Amino acid sequence: MPEVRIVAKNFMDMVAALPAMKLDKLYGSTFICEAVLRSLPPLAKKYVLQMLFVDSPVTAKSMEEWLLADGYSKHKVSIDRLLQLRVFLEVNDSGTLPREPMPLSVTVRLPTLEDLEAYALEQWECFLLQLINSSQAERSTSFSSSMMRVFQRALLSARENEAPKLTENGFQFLLMDTNAQLWYIIREYISSSEDRGVDQTDLICFLLELSFHTLGEAYNLNTLTDVQKHAIKDLADLGLVKLQQGRKESWFIPTKLATNLSVSLSDSSSRKEIISFLQQNVHPRVATKTPVVPENVTDQIRLWETDRNRVEMIPSHLYEDFPSKDIFEAACDFAREIGGLLWEDSKKMSAIYLQDEGTATGRKECSVVHLEKS
Repeated sequence: MPEVRIVAKNFMDMVAALPAMKLDKLYGSTFICEAVLRSLPPLAKKYVLQMLFVDSPVTAKSMEEWLLADGYSKHKVSIDRLLQLRVFLEVNDSGTLPREPMPLSVTVRLPTLEDLEAYALEQWECFLLQLINSSQAERSTSFSSSMMRVFQRALLSARENEAPKLTENGFQFLLMDTNAQLWYIIREYISSSEDRGVDQTDLICFLLELSFHTLGEAYNLNTLTDVQKHAIKDLADLGLVKLQQGRKESWFIPTKLATNLSVSLSDSSSRKEIISFLQQNVHPRVATKTPVVPENVTDQIRLWETDRNRVEMIPSHLYEDFPSKDIFEAACDFAREIGGLLWEDSKKMSAIYLQDEGTATGRKECSVVHLEKS
């Protein structure tokens, strides 16, 4: 790569103009690393954070597949800056992922992208059905019953001799879009990996690496470790990859769910999840209309969310059955002094205190609803 001469316009330009040896020495300081990261263009920061846990080189072609149609100019500026600051290093000859796609010499009929998307959707819906109501699932996945219980623990509640019921989190989960649902399951899958004897770091690295693979390309299963081979079977049940047997070797093919693993989901909200759910499950007769979800419906959902956010649940305790009026008033006075009294009824000698506050007997756990003024 030809050397790029940089005219220093600011402090970071001066850092970028340093010889490679001196610049590399600077990166021994955490302050320099943080300063360089802060100075990067937004897209460059995203690239750095995406590749933190990827130990192997990523091809330029793979990075270009992350771009939107009008994003190439910002991409070029970001890559140039990362190269100038030696955050990225250009690698020749070996700048490819360790698992190369199927060579052209191998003649195996691969599924089309449309077939792959349909397969991923079918696998995911089958998993969801088993997750929520295993008795109605047409076929079961390879996940153990203990692993399914890990997935279900925050979504379902079950009382003795009763069928499991969806919790509030369970209803919210069903309203999420597919990527958000997938991310929830992957988080649970990673967090419980130590119980299965799998190192979380190894699993995270493999999942992130998988997100950089090319959609629809076939990769050799023999290049995987034993832990990765076990994980890839689980991921096939979720619809992230499709397994395919050739004449001599086996292959795994990433679906769109796998390549979307690194997508940020931090801006999702209840309103967006509900509207997205309606858009994804719209009747074919309505699908041709614009907008798909009528404005009066989205307005009502927005108003519902605004009103819902006015309510705050405060963990608290209800105290009653005080032995005397004096003890009741003394307890209320004490709680009032320390800011723990939420409500009192002197006639019934009942009071509600913040959780873990109060000194009287006859405590009952409850929640107080605080309604903010509009």
